Amino acid sequence: MIEIQDALRKKEIWAIGGGKGGIGKSLITGNIGIHLARLKKKVLLVDADLGGANLHTTLGIGVPEMTLSDFLNRRAENIQDVIIKTSIPNLSLISGAQDFLDAANPNFAQKTRLLRHLETLDADYILLDLGAGTSFNILDFFLFSDHGILVVLPEPTAIENAYRFIKSAFYRRFKKVVASQNIKDLIDAAMDQKNTMGIRTPYDLIERVKQMEREVGEILELEVLKFRPKLIVNQVRTKNDIQIGFSMKSACQKYFGINVEYLGYVEYDDCVWQSIRSKRPLAIEYPYSRPSRCIERIVHNLLRKEQLTASMLY
Repeated sequence: MIEIQDALRKKEIWAIGGGKGGIGKSLITGNIGIHLARLKKKVLLVDADLGGANLHTTLGIGVPEMTLSDFLNRRAENIQDVIIKTSIPNLSLISGAQDFLDAANPNFAQKTRLLRHLETLDADYILLDLGAGTSFNILDFFLFSDHGILVVLPEPTAIENAYRFIKSAFYRRFKKVVASQNIKDLIDAAMDQKNTMGIRTPYDLIERVKQMEREVGEILELEVLKFRPKLIVNQVRTKNDIQIGFSMKSACQKYFGINVEYLGYVEYDDCVWQSIRSKRPLAIEYPYSRPSRCIERIVHNLLRKEQLTASMLY
């Protein structure tokens, strides 16, 4: 039984999210999947943007007959029934919910069932294309993954929302590792940046928890070290745009104590919207374009980090 479980967990689950919509999550997710598939990896893309699914469009696929909504609503008992093959070898897709009004906010049982079924699938990599915002469901999918990847645009609103996403995911992770309701309530209160307790950063929160229960505070300190979200800056036009990734990494370390890994950037190019308009994947339509090459470098950066982590474990 243990050997079977170990075999199932050899797959990597990557979640691609962000603080707001329209920042290119689906386009980046789809093209990361294509580049992995070209490396002979078996890849499954899951459109987990349950309120506005469009990953199939970035892949040049029409609206599938069977989608994630059929699985969530138990019209399909087995998740295999909603997986569709793409025209790209080694790449499959579970399209997002289209007609199930409650799909954007699945209940605990639905979410647990989905994650349990995903872990049984035969794939080297499962990529979750998350919706926008910081709802608990989005944060839980992000935290469940082996690699949580944030996409940000070089503009103030996107950067602000990315910081909010990181902080929300961080505190959500805290709540999952503590049992005391008093400390859970404290974490909830700390989410309000204007709280009257003077808690402005995770450091402040940990110090306050230590005053209540030192051992729990020390556990939370370890959680800080484990939480390592990754960052991609999209639609880069200038050197200053590229620098935003390094600036965000420094700010997260200084103010949150969180080690964010800057994976790289994707250059702005008209070929991106041209590929979307033509309903053809960027990596297929313009494989040698600057944006496609940027995503290819990001994939290799992720694979190197994965290999480094594996070598440290063994």
